[in-house]
Amino acid sequence: MLEQRVVLITGASRGIGAATACLLASHGAAVAVNYLRNAAAAESVVQDITRRGGRALAVQADIRVRGEVEQMVNTVRNQLGPIDSLVINAHIGAPIAPFASMPWETFAEKLTGEMQAAFYCAQAVLPDMLASKKGCIVATSSGVAQSPPIGASAHSVAKSALNAFMRALALELGPSGIRVNIVAPGFILTDNTAPFPEQFKQVMASRTPLRRNGQPEDVAGAILLFMLDEAGYITGNLLHVDGGDQIGQAGVGDISAVNRSQVSAPNSQATIA
Repeated sequence: MLEQRVVLITGASRGIGAATACLLASHGAAVAVNYLRNAAAAESVVQDITRRGGRALAVQADIRVRGEVEQMVNTVRNQLGPIDSLVINAHIGAPIAPFASMPWETFAEKLTGEMQAAFYCAQAVLPDMLASKKGCIVATSSGVAQSPPIGASAHSVAKSALNAFMRALALELGPSGIRVNIVAPGFILTDNTAPFPEQFKQVMASRTPLRRNGQPEDVAGAILLFMLDEAGYITGNLLHVDGGDQIGQAGVGDISAVNRSQVSAPNSQATIA
């Protein structure tokens, strides 16, 4: 279904990004697996794809740095071909901390990093998409943009800004045949959420009609949906991937019953989604 497609996925060495890389490759796409530090994990994803007959390439870059992004895109273009699809997924750390004690520098680092990653990557792949008059961009946001939990102000604001940016791109790039969409995961079991206590995870599962926490593959499936040619009339959309949690009052759990001090220390880089 995705034959002849070249997809760049940021933050693809683990979690949602790795699951997305494997799924898109299984449907025929050539996949560039971006990573920041863990080269071994990225190469493991590439090897998993190539063992199954797919095409993949590991590419290192800090996507908050324009020069590194441009070099990464050139490498992918030279080795896999022109990039026609982009998944903006890399996790930018955010503190779980009370706003009253949060330094502006900490808040700004999350907001700026989130937007740099999206801005630089989208701008770098645009020439190929504009030349072919087609393209697909999907950003991984979070449900906290709509329903921020206590202590996640930086994460919530950054993802809200990302959502607005993606919708602006959908409006501007649509006439050029480029579609832009957003997936908003709920509580997904990844390395980033592993530090949360089991009680918290059970509460989060009980809030959903499906009565379970999400898996990286659940989000990867939603990203695949947006990538398909059959979804060619869908742009500017935000798709919640949260087991129905956004419905509200779906479960019996009460997140306030969990002592949030158990979740992380004040300056932890863990995030809820």
